[in-house]
Amino acid sequence: MKAKFKNPRAKHDFRGRPCSITGVGSYVPERILTNAELEKMVETSDEWITSRTGIKERRIAASNEFTSDLAANAAERAMKMAGVTADHIDLIIVATLTPDMPFPSTACLVQRKIGAARAAAFDIEAACSGFIYALEIGQQFILSRSYETVLVIGAEKLSSIVNWKDRNTCVLFGDGAGAAILQHRENSHGLLTAVMGADGNKADLLSMPGGGSACPATAKSVADGLHFLRMDGKETFKNAVNAMVSAANEAMRRCDVDITKIKCVIPHQANQRIIDAVGERLKATPEQLFVNLHKYGNTSAASVAIALDEAVAAGKVSRGDLILLVVFGAGLTWGAAVIEW
Repeated sequence: MKAKFKNPRAKHDFRGRPCSITGVGSYVPERILTNAELEKMVETSDEWITSRTGIKERRIAASNEFTSDLAANAAERAMKMAGVTADHIDLIIVATLTPDMPFPSTACLVQRKIGAARAAAFDIEAACSGFIYALEIGQQFILSRSYETVLVIGAEKLSSIVNWKDRNTCVLFGDGAGAAILQHRENSHGLLTAVMGADGNKADLLSMPGGGSACPATAKSVADGLHFLRMDGKETFKNAVNAMVSAANEAMRRCDVDITKIKCVIPHQANQRIIDAVGERLKATPEQLFVNLHKYGNTSAASVAIALDEAVAAGKVSRGDLILLVVFGAGLTWGAAVIEW
């Protein structure tokens, strides 16, 4: 049956082959931090948080549970769905802004934990846009026939960099991980296109100043709170909506489809107001939009990965349906991807 959309990669990839997501999985920590509990920690209220963000609770990792642990758990669930074992994995890509440590990469730690001894491994950092960036990078290895099986993970322990005295940011973020197995699948178009963008001129809108070569860790940098994330909420909101809508429209244009052909829209789960604004401007129906923000808050690079896994588990998509992922994060970075499930 002829596809009802255009594969924009077909005219460019002369020796390439389609790349599909053959398995997804996610993991969130057991501990739930509710708005009611936050009321006891900072000057806020359930009504204030819910009305401004749509978040009711978020998951918080244990003190001995790290980003690599969250990632490994999600990876094993994705592997199970795809029917692959650790010795099948050729490459591991972890998107995160909260690595276990500056080096070695979290991907190498995940490799050890899941027993994927033959896999290459590296991290990327594109903040909340990381999962789509990682999908596109991973896909290139499948298209070029360099690898057969790529494991892509978005994972964050944001609770480790949140200032729990800042009510404007601490209510927003949570911990978790989502993973996808990328492989070639016969008679499937898979990942049709990915749009990625960045604007370093607005890097200061969302950042964590401390810990890098520009501001190494010192007693003063810690005392000054430079190792906590900082955000200009109003400007971030405005830029997020514009960039996500633009990226989503460009991704659909490349595939010659409009929003009515998309079965499920999975936006970055940052703020309900952003999701609503993006959905309205894209003319997506409430039934098309998948939202789990109220349960997990903003999990950065893990956000759309967790939501994709939950959308699949909930039966929101079937084989052959089109999915639109759209993200925005620090950098500033943004992206959108159209996927044939």
